Amino acid sequence: MGYYIYSILAENSLKLFAQNFEYSDVISSIAVDDNVKSGYSHTAILNKSLQSKYIKPEFNSLRANNNISYSGKSREFRMMNSRDFTLKGNLKKEIIVVDDIITTGSTLSQAISCIDKSDKNALFCLTLADAGRK
Repeated sequence: MGYYIYSILAENSLKLFAQNFEYSDVISSIAVDDNVKSGYSHTAILNKSLQSKYIKPEFNSLRANNNISYSGKSREFRMMNSRDFTLKGNLKKEIIVVDDIITTGSTLSQAISCIDKSDKNALFCLTLADAGRK
């Protein structure tokens, strides 16, 4: 059921964004830790919907070495337990980072730091929802 819900949400939000997005060159989009769980990956579905003339979705590119769950955890917990991201693949210089939800911002901050260390540029991040900072 979740697969269908995420597909509908992606179709009605990120895909529309991608159809109207213009840039001077083709850029990569990468999903935050698009590991398959329960038969699909929330973030991979969102990332796939960004395929367009200017955006090339890449998969299995931003991986957490620490698979600890952040769900329901405080900002302090998240800061003490880094996701320790690794960036892989033949990515464009400029990147859009895709995640399903922002809770505290720590996951996206860590992802951007990893991208910066890899001599790439995170242009911006796209998410479906902002749960508000805690």
